[in-house]
Amino acid sequence: MVGMDLTYPADAEEFRTEIRGWLVENLPDGWFDEHHDPTGLEMSDAERKQFNVEWPKKLFEGGWICATWPAEYGGKGLTTMQGVVLAEEFARAKAPMRGDFFGDTLVGPTLLQWGTEEQKQEFLPGILQGKTRWCQGFSEPNSGSDLASIKTSAVLDGDEWVINGQKVWTTQGHHADYCFLLTRTDPAAPKHKGISYMLVPMRQDGVEVRGITQPDGTAEFSEVFFDDARCPKDNVVGGVNNGWKVANSTLAFERGQSATTGFRRFEEEYRLLVEAATGNGAIHDPHIRQRLMVFYTKIQILRINGLRNLTATLNDSRDMGTIALGVTNKMFWSEMHQRAMELALDIFGAESMLIDTGPSVGSWPGAARDKRREGYPVSAMMSSFFFSRSETIWGGTSQVQRNIVGERVLGLPREPKPADV
Repeated sequence: MVGMDLTYPADAEEFRTEIRGWLVENLPDGWFDEHHDPTGLEMSDAERKQFNVEWPKKLFEGGWICATWPAEYGGKGLTTMQGVVLAEEFARAKAPMRGDFFGDTLVGPTLLQWGTEEQKQEFLPGILQGKTRWCQGFSEPNSGSDLASIKTSAVLDGDEWVINGQKVWTTQGHHADYCFLLTRTDPAAPKHKGISYMLVPMRQDGVEVRGITQPDGTAEFSEVFFDDARCPKDNVVGGVNNGWKVANSTLAFERGQSATTGFRRFEEEYRLLVEAATGNGAIHDPHIRQRLMVFYTKIQILRINGLRNLTATLNDSRDMGTIALGVTNKMFWSEMHQRAMELALDIFGAESMLIDTGPSVGSWPGAARDKRREGYPVSAMMSSFFFSRSETIWGGTSQVQRNIVGERVLGLPREPKPADV
């Protein structure tokens, strides 16, 4: 395992000062006040709508959307270190950093790596300007962790692919203009070989999106049905039947975005837990204090592991230890967060499970979402608890992560498949 460097170079710190100045100048008045609510709950509906329209424009004008992309495709060509500093400063300010997560973090980098020049010219400008919204069409009802077993099919008909099948857990599918979709284009090939990666228009006949209501009443996930939906022949990324390699690139981009910033979300939750425990006296329970310290310690481990990964990347010295660290990182924080939210229930007490109890503001996941709808006013803290139950499933289940570490890092025998028994 390589060491890590806790000191950033001078030019990176100069760049940090530039970013901070731009944020202070461009964020709304009062954003940096001590009691400012970064979720936007304190805004009126009109103010929030105005911010959601104006902020992507400011990001685009400042060149901060996809700033690490090459200049020839509209980015700033930032170095890895500059990209890290940019992400850190936006996270510190709790300011939205992108127009569309799926566009500029997942499919955009995938197009830069695998796309044709024509595809880059057609799709990258809309991502940069925050005008095109995307969703990810990977998982299916019977193909989640075993993603290569997908059944959604695409058959070439002249200059178009005809798509039939179903996807599930499609975040923001009801808002998206396009879906980067995995389809089976060669049913006779081995399951990893007959898959293609397509850019499919969502706003067409033959595409139906149904929201999936969660326990807290939200429905940001959806299931998508394709019934003779159409996709241009040239919208295949990376070549026909090469989709498995392309998809793995997308997943790598997803897992590598928050190496030095992901811990901040948990630091804020730790602060809220200590504040609540101090206020209601739970802090005097030694068991509660011990669990709080376990949470704090794991947050610091997450922070330091991010720096270790960053150091290995900058030094181009990724060894088996850092590769294993990258694989286990998601497993580590998702299981940590589930335990932390169980601690939150114990700190807030039984009343926390009732409607309109628990903290209403703060960076609890889903806080803003819950306050903006009607019909099921669950508290922000309870929404975070509900969401944490899913975190060991999406993005690769903990069980699958352990299998990957065992088989690919430790060299243990493959887990027997049903057909092998």
